[in-house]
Amino acid sequence: QVRLGESGGGSLQTGGSLSLACTTSRTTVSFNDLGWYRQAPGKQRELVAVNIGDARIDYADSVKGRFTIARDNAKNTVYLQMNRLKPEDTAVYSCSVRAWAGAKWDDYWGQGTQVTVSS
Repeated sequence: QVRLGESGGGSLQTGGSLSLACTTSRTTVSFNDLGWYRQAPGKQRELVAVNIGDARIDYADSVKGRFTIARDNAKNTVYLQMNRLKPEDTAVYSCSVRAWAGAKWDDYWGQGTQVTVSS
């Protein structure tokens, strides 16, 4: 079992910056994908950013140029740096990791951290 713990959420005004961190109970080297997702009230969860095998990074179009995902294997942590925040970025942000379990991929999720951006 893998445990994920997010931190860094909060409330701020439009244009501000926030950094989220997700620490895993197992070395991040063992994970193929490390990503951040978000879910706004009344909406489906959506991908924000994902680091795939340390070889490719994908971002949602809505955050390109503003958000940066980074993984620190030495600290077993994946970060999401969010700049120039907008009210539409308000959501619960969750991290997720994917690990190969020998016969299938296992996905693990954190409990999420709230980010609220006011105009």
